[in-house]
Amino acid sequence: MVSTPTLDPAIDAEHRHIDSDQWANIYVVGDVHGCRRTLERLLDELDPATDELVVFVGDLVRKGPDSKGVLDIVRERENLLSVRGNNEQKLIDGRKSIDALTDGDLAYIESLPVLLSWDGAVVVHGGIDHRKPVVEHSLTELLNNRSLVPDGSYDRPYWFETRREGPRVFFGHTVLSEPLVTDWAVGLDTGCVYGGQLTAYDTAADELVTVDPPETYQSRSADSIVDPQLQSVPQ
Repeated sequence: MVSTPTLDPAIDAEHRHIDSDQWANIYVVGDVHGCRRTLERLLDELDPATDELVVFVGDLVRKGPDSKGVLDIVRERENLLSVRGNNEQKLIDGRKSIDALTDGDLAYIESLPVLLSWDGAVVVHGGIDHRKPVVEHSLTELLNNRSLVPDGSYDRPYWFETRREGPRVFFGHTVLSEPLVTDWAVGLDTGCVYGGQLTAYDTAADELVTVDPPETYQSRSADSIVDPQLQSVPQ
């Protein structure tokens, strides 16, 4: 069994541990980005029972047409949970705003944990750099991690292509041309707001579930969509 990572006290207060024994199954879903109709398609496909948990990797909001609608769906169901994404953090910090959101919506966004975990698994929006203890990660890193190169952004190597240790990290943030599934990392942002699919991972069946969006809401340059591939571990 892989233990839950130790976090900095400031972040630990925003870490929520899930008792997986209380759930018949856990699904993990990629970035929704305000695409309510696509989310509805995915939930129809999953058809989760009340004893099945659906966890989102963050970025429920922004870029798509109906952030308010997505939040309404997630807030109304007790078996739907999300971690905080960098786009939620932008609303919390006041760097971005969405007119349709109520004070209750904003309070809910601020309540979202930075990290969710259960036995051997962690859900975080950006990622975890395996070269240093989790306790040394800042909030910004957990929400935005991608490249292992300082200030590298889209420069390889990426943390998720070189990770070779537990716990298994489920993540979003980096738009992938297809889902990445390894024993150590599962990347689920397949760009539904950009015309890609919305992807979920069924942890019990160890399989992916995807749906197509009804339309493309934003364009994105090809050089910022990552074709995932395993890399050698940097020394």
